[in-house]
Amino acid sequence: MRSIGELARASGLTVSALRFYDRSGVLVPALVDPATAYRWYTDDQVAPARLVAGLRRVGMPLAGIAEALRHRHRPAVVHRLLDAHLRRLEDGLADARRELSRIRALIDPEEIPVSPTRLVLSRTDLAAAVDAVRFAVGSDPELPVLSGVLLEVEPDGVRLVATDRHRLAVARVGGKVDGPPVRALLPVDAVDELRALLDTGVGITPEAHLMVSADRVEVTVAGRPVTAAALPYDFPDYRRLLHGQVGGEPTHRIPVDVPALRRALTAGGAPVLHREYAGADHEVVVLGVDDRGGLCVLGPDAPDGLRVGVNREYLLDALDAGGRGQLVLELDGPIAPLAVRRPDDEDVFSILMPVRL
Repeated sequence: MRSIGELARASGLTVSALRFYDRSGVLVPALVDPATAYRWYTDDQVAPARLVAGLRRVGMPLAGIAEALRHRHRPAVVHRLLDAHLRRLEDGLADARRELSRIRALIDPEEIPVSPTRLVLSRTDLAAAVDAVRFAVGSDPELPVLSGVLLEVEPDGVRLVATDRHRLAVARVGGKVDGPPVRALLPVDAVDELRALLDTGVGITPEAHLMVSADRVEVTVAGRPVTAAALPYDFPDYRRLLHGQVGGEPTHRIPVDVPALRRALTAGGAPVLHREYAGADHEVVVLGVDDRGGLCVLGPDAPDGLRVGVNREYLLDALDAGGRGQLVLELDGPIAPLAVRRPDDEDVFSILMPVRL
């Protein structure tokens, strides 16, 4: 048995917090001395107490902590609770940033409006960039910040970024830029309208003209404009997720023939695992490296070694968005993101989060 003080030291919770969770029925001691009312805990309660401490540190509500503790032996349930709490935190941060922006405007109402930044880009290059990222746009109504494509204007071009938290796609288009760097989050409906507009310029003009400000984007091709209000959200810091650009080179950088890999992934006997997430069943493929350093699709009973699980549908989407016969896959272990790159264009790539095997 452990005293309440010993459990506090082992778990990271304070004694007063342990008393609170006892009164709340979340973490009840194994024994309470009837004479002194002193609480005693077993060694088996150390791990649950550490879980409570971690959830408490990230601000999980009491009801969520209790539910996570009840289902701690069902990882899928707890992961859903964590995902929901993270969405609440992200929404709260976005709301706070918008409110702070309004406060700044109240403090300095005479601030001079910034003129939009103007860009001239290759129409075909911009179309290819949209195709390379469109598949990764999020569709979760609870995460509106991910329901568009980020346009990040740089001194010599623009970067397009989309993510739904499980996958990330990035593409860059070089061009002429007149104005300061600016970011705008273009809604997905406007992205699709823009993509259709780029096709209308075939044989008419090689250029697309853009005017980008933080709250508005206008694209003109062959005299026809598409105008859209930017989404009022602060897009996540996608650069933290970039695989192979932070922390050194990946362990395995493997050229793959896209048609051959597609056949291996879609053949009738292709080995797949099934994983439940957010109430839906997902097909997962396991990738590895063969004796010659090539990519291989492994079966569920493959021997130990490098085994990276990835959502099959997401991988097929990323291969299609690559748009070439040859791509490069970067593998760096079972819990590291998997990157899909064009071998001749390092500015176009996708990142897929691994699936726990």
